[in-house]
Amino acid sequence: MSNPFDLNNNDAYRQWRDEKLRDYPTGLASLVVEIDDPRSLTPSQHAKLLDILKKTNMAIYAGKTGDAPDKEIVRKFGLQFGLEHLDHNMCADGDAISSLEQADEEPRTGYIPYTNRPIAWHTDGYYNDLDKQIHGLLLHCVRPAAEGGMNQLLDHEIAYIMLRDENPDYIRAFEHPEAMSIPPNVVNGEELRGWSRGPVFMQQADGSLHMRYTHRKRNIEWRDDELTRRAVEFLGSIMNPNNPYHAELKSQFADLLNCSTSGYGGAIT
Repeated sequence: MSNPFDLNNNDAYRQWRDEKLRDYPTGLASLVVEIDDPRSLTPSQHAKLLDILKKTNMAIYAGKTGDAPDKEIVRKFGLQFGLEHLDHNMCADGDAISSLEQADEEPRTGYIPYTNRPIAWHTDGYYNDLDKQIHGLLLHCVRPAAEGGMNQLLDHEIAYIMLRDENPDYIRAFEHPEAMSIPPNVVNGEELRGWSRGPVFMQQADGSLHMRYTHRKRNIEWRDDELTRRAVEFLGSIMNPNNPYHAELKSQFADLLNCSTSGYGGAIT
């Protein structure tokens, strides 16, 4: 099939769009696979999860490991889907797996995922350099949140479709190499990360669509033109429960969310 993400190829786009939306699941239950041990999936469990991922770029498992804090659960599960290279961000543990819980020590106290505050819609690692983008995400629940803890999800390819159908120029604006810029991360006078500039939507070498995005209002600079502002406003408007493609869940013991660059809003309540 020709490139469906080429704005000059409407035929390829319509063919891809129709296939994407055909039998697209709109209920949370259709994303869930019951499994025994995520460290060692059966062939049928792996196949079911992979089929869901290929269709929706997200899948949820309900496992039986309870509140076991064994991080091998996450590592071995990811390896079964080819997730071998972890992003060792500054708040990650020594094994590059991040323990997301309310922190009382720096530097974690300065970052929302380690607090009890709601986090805005975003794709993981949106602030990374373009050559260090995140292409897969695993969230494994060891302890459910006492309050809140809701996760809202939207397939990034669905977001692309809704934007392009509304106005193809929105995609053109979001493909600009300076569409979204994140200022440097400076802590105690030390610059830990420089400017991060890039598009919202970009195509990978294998032809797949990648998205970098955050709905945050602070510490972000959008390209200063009317079309980009309208595109940002429209994208924000579809990230809500009224969107039939929107999914929402509260993680319980041994639940895991497996995403491929989908947009999500963790702990939105």
